[in-house]
Amino acid sequence: MNNTDPGAPADGAENAPLESPARRSLFTAAGALAIAAVAPRAAAQMPGGRGPGIGALSQRYPDPLIQVIDPSFGKYRLALAKIERIASGTRWNEGPVWFGDGRYLLWSDIPNNRIMKWEEETGHVSVFRKPSNNANGNTRDRQGRLLSCEHDTRRVTRTEYDGKISVIASHFDGKRLNSPNDIVCKSDGSIWFTDPPFGILGLYEGHTGKQELPTNVYRVDPKSGQLSVVAGDIDRPNGLCFSPDESKLYVVEAALNPRAIQVFDLVDGGTKLANKRLFLTAEPGGTPDGMRCDIDGNLWCGWGMGNEAQDGVNIFNPQGKLIGRINLPERCANVCFGGVERNRLFMAASTSVYSLYVNTQGAPGG
Repeated sequence: MNNTDPGAPADGAENAPLESPARRSLFTAAGALAIAAVAPRAAAQMPGGRGPGIGALSQRYPDPLIQVIDPSFGKYRLALAKIERIASGTRWNEGPVWFGDGRYLLWSDIPNNRIMKWEEETGHVSVFRKPSNNANGNTRDRQGRLLSCEHDTRRVTRTEYDGKISVIASHFDGKRLNSPNDIVCKSDGSIWFTDPPFGILGLYEGHTGKQELPTNVYRVDPKSGQLSVVAGDIDRPNGLCFSPDESKLYVVEAALNPRAIQVFDLVDGGTKLANKRLFLTAEPGGTPDGMRCDIDGNLWCGWGMGNEAQDGVNIFNPQGKLIGRINLPERCANVCFGGVERNRLFMAASTSVYSLYVNTQGAPGG
């Protein structure tokens, strides 16, 4: 799940609206969700000496839920910014993507079969699309159009400027994709996505189906539209993200126990992957999911699942060292950078969406 250029899409896309007035009216009419109040919970000491418990969101500056684990993270933490819950009432959130031209955030509420919308200017939350075909990961292409991974239809789609849906990928070698999960778009216009089987394992995030292909990472050529396998040796690939200079691709390998993040070098003009190696292994119970890089190459990773102390976002430097942490009241599945200056981190957690201003910016393509 993902944003190719959170602040200002390339090639003049900031002037190309995704929705027609009629569609905008329809989506607005779908109704707003109330932003749920945060029920205070008693704070508890986190195990392992990792700082204060998550409890309720803090009202203090600096926010004690933002941990500086390594001194190098100190410069990224803003003393006068805190975690904010901007939306709630959802069931399982994924795939946040920022539209800088419209100043709004979209994200997937997978089990509820819808894509949601939050407007920065007003705080208004509404249904952007329903049904969404159990969409998971989202990003923008280099023309500013929405790209979505759909579990139920087992395909990757693009939403055109007039609202029509185009199919980017649904089959490989004559066989159906599994359930496209997360997606990014490179500066050359190529589309890269992961294809684990999660959406066909049950009825909660898609529907039960037969797995016909290995769990590959794919690339869609920007000129021919041809689909190719760039990594076939990752068991259940999940989140993926380019380094700021696009020389590396990070991929979460979800089948490992504990999960791991692999890293590849881009070769052959940035069209292929080589030199697979382990970037980091999660602690027991830790669950890296979606992730994005900032302009300094730090990796901001959705985290959680094992216990409350692990719920939130972990930040790693380019060497794979944990330098900082954002503690949330629930597991975080995915993140993106946005806001006018690309310095606002949006975090799609289990049943809520959170934001935090940080002293860095999201890398283009992340």
